[in-house]
Amino acid sequence: MRLTTGIGALGLLAVPTVHAWGSLGHITVAYIATKFVKEDTATYFQDLLRNDTEHYMAGVATWADSIRYTKWGRFTKNFHFIDAKDTPPSYCGVDFERDCKEDGCVVSSIQNYTLQLFDSSLYPWRRAQAAKFVIHFVGDIHQPLHAENVAQGGNGIHVKWGNSELNLHHVWDTSIAEKMLGGVRRRQYQAAFEWAANLSSEIQTGKYMAQSKSWTDGMNLDDPIATSMAWANESNAFICSHVLPEGPREIVGQQLAGEYFEKAAPVIELQVARAGYRLAAWLDLIVDRITQSAQAVGSEEL
Repeated sequence: MRLTTGIGALGLLAVPTVHAWGSLGHITVAYIATKFVKEDTATYFQDLLRNDTEHYMAGVATWADSIRYTKWGRFTKNFHFIDAKDTPPSYCGVDFERDCKEDGCVVSSIQNYTLQLFDSSLYPWRRAQAAKFVIHFVGDIHQPLHAENVAQGGNGIHVKWGNSELNLHHVWDTSIAEKMLGGVRRRQYQAAFEWAANLSSEIQTGKYMAQSKSWTDGMNLDDPIATSMAWANESNAFICSHVLPEGPREIVGQQLAGEYFEKAAPVIELQVARAGYRLAAWLDLIVDRITQSAQAVGSEEL
């Protein structure tokens, strides 16, 4: 599915006001996925999401954040992360039984909403919601601090960013990516569209071309827990190497817009690229399975 529509059409989309993995990051992940899904996959989700433009995924990429603080959507508040109870920087690691909350986490949610997409007894609007959750949560699990428990995923760690004081989670969600792109302001969709085009090119013919061939290794639609746990542990490993390399106490009050940013920026870029590429592959597997099931039912009826 190629990104061909003129950038001016992006102005028709409402920019969300809630940020997590940055709206910029989530929308970029969606646009990358749009670039790599099969045509049948694009057609299926355009129909399900009732949007036949190339913005069908980007337009819903932050929906799960927009509803988490509503009365109806409050039940999803723990679905965006998994709290790895590790001890960075001496030990990083995620354990599903230990770290997934009783009412759910991002790992169990990827499984849950993937399975809902296969359930033909659900109304289309329910399966459309499931698609929105899957698109969002695959993005979330690739943000390192969405796979960490320390100080509520860094929300309780205050740092300096230029002339501002922010929490560490916000820096990794939003600030680093926006600085990488030279500032975004209110141009979230246009910036994401352009960043996705650049990263897609790097995946196809550039610096990620060789390594991207292994990004879908071990992906198993029959075991979404194992698949997403591999992604969670991969993300969590960056807590020890890049997010909290000297530990949570040492980073408090530190200026992160200089040397720290230079080391963190390549991680953000890599994780956004991986998330978009993997999301495309995951959605392809889902549609392939749905198509095979429909064909099997059709054969039985003949």
